[in-house]
Amino acid sequence: MKIAIPTRNNIVDDHFGHCEYYTIFTIDENKQIIGTETQASPEGCGCKSNIASVLEEKGITLMLAGNMGEGAKNTLEAHHIQVIRGCSGPVEAVANAWLQGKINDSGDTCNHHECNSHHSTEPLTFKVL
Repeated sequence: MKIAIPTRNNIVDDHFGHCEYYTIFTIDENKQIIGTETQASPEGCGCKSNIASVLEEKGITLMLAGNMGEGAKNTLEAHHIQVIRGCSGPVEAVANAWLQGKINDSGDTCNHHECNSHHSTEPLTFKVL
């Protein structure tokens, strides 16, 4: 399995569509990280770019993200990539926390492109500090 995380300075970027790059973790059948690579982020808004198809072609099946708009979430899911929102902290720690079953989707949705406030339908369940 492969997991992608929107990244800036090895930390989960809080805004999926404007991240510096994506960190991609390859996971084995024992839920261990066996490989790491990066994918450049396209310029502009994530939901209007081709990043979902690029990630799907790389075999990504899960996106661990901070905040994300519904358009981006729907686009990723249409490309068979499950989305877990509400993640924060160092990307490797977030990936390991998910592998240990410590992360659930927060429901955080960015409602517009210049997002300064976020709506959460359920409480944030996990943050890596």
